[in-house]
Amino acid sequence: MGKDTIKLIANNKKAYHDYFIDATFEAGISLAGTEVKSVRMGKCSVKEAFIKVEKGEVYVYGMHISPYEKGNIFNKDPLRVRKLLLHRYEINKISGKIAEKGYTMVPLRVYLKGSLVKVEIGLARGKKLYDKRQDIAKKDQRREAEKEFKVKNLY
Repeated sequence: MGKDTIKLIANNKKAYHDYFIDATFEAGISLAGTEVKSVRMGKCSVKEAFIKVEKGEVYVYGMHISPYEKGNIFNKDPLRVRKLLLHRYEINKISGKIAEKGYTMVPLRVYLKGSLVKVEIGLARGKKLYDKRQDIAKKDQRREAEKEFKVKNLY
């Protein structure tokens, strides 16, 4: 595996449905050894996770990493709060944006970059119900167009 190869572990499709993503950041994550082994096996979920900035540090809540089968006493709580590793200027930028009304931070995906576990986090604004309906309508139109194109090219 090269230094810049990326292997996707977990993706948060719901975040793209519920929020407008304005900016993304790549953050490292502070994990225990057995948690890293579990993530390498793909046992990670960020569907209900959210991110908070507390006392100048960034934490992810609700990120589920299943206990490692061979980990016995070294296993940690699957839903424990984990620290994200970002540069100070990135944390300042994020906390400034969150102070604005309507902004939040959500984890978008978890992946392995070389040998490191990384989390892509997004600066997000909540969508209203009509925005979600528009997105669903666009997706349906695209699906219909692809279906028609496929049927035309079969004959």
